[in-house]
Amino acid sequence: MTARALGFGVAAEAYERFRPGYPEELADLVTAYAGRPVRTALEIGAGTGKATRLFAGHGITVTATEPDAAMLAELNRTAPANVTTVRAAFEDLPPGGPYGLVYAAAALHWTRPDGRWPRVAALLEPDGVFASFGGPVHLADPAVEEAVRAARAPFLESDDVPSPDGTAPDAAMQWPGTELERSPLFEDVRQAVVERRWTTSAAHYLGYLSTVSAYLQLPPAERRRTFEAIERALPDTVGIDADIVVHLARRRSVRISRKQGLSR
Repeated sequence: MTARALGFGVAAEAYERFRPGYPEELADLVTAYAGRPVRTALEIGAGTGKATRLFAGHGITVTATEPDAAMLAELNRTAPANVTTVRAAFEDLPPGGPYGLVYAAAALHWTRPDGRWPRVAALLEPDGVFASFGGPVHLADPAVEEAVRAARAPFLESDDVPSPDGTAPDAAMQWPGTELERSPLFEDVRQAVVERRWTTSAAHYLGYLSTVSAYLQLPPAERRRTFEAIERALPDTVGIDADIVVHLARRRSVRISRKQGLSR
């Protein structure tokens, strides 16, 4: 994982407090796509365990991996008995599994692209499922969103995470679905959206921003001034649009043929 990905530990408690959780509908979507009972899962970049608890709550035995010690400590505080935690970046994981499900919750873009999909495929059972999900958190009111953008502009041009493969924001298939469609290791690639919207206080929204990597990269004094400027632009309460974009794929079954070598 990248050095920037390892910067969340300084805000681990805030991450657990202010980051939104994941709805039951998400787990239902993933397990329905699997089409069979999912008994074991490996999570890439588990953070403080927002998605870990969701899938563990469905009776899945989860191995939750996270390279940051502070984030892992928060995860261990709330991890149920059917969760095993491992301090490791995805690229450094020892061979294990195979698992019925490998998933990443707002974490896949922090992994290194070289060898990403062979590593995922090697961790999965034949026909096992890969799932990646996440999405930007936006202010629902366009006028408030623009006011915040203007307040932030002197310090930070954008707080979005760009598509790792350069896919345009309005493309029908978004990353990582684009890469999964190109990979010979996966099939039945699907993209879905799970609605996630709520209203919260300005203070809580600022707490969320304190966990966003773009702000964590700012020098402390500049970060403080940025938040002060944003706070002045916010009403007391704000609506949040944070729909979850879900990508699903199945490990392609491969069998050995003596005459043909590897065939699908």
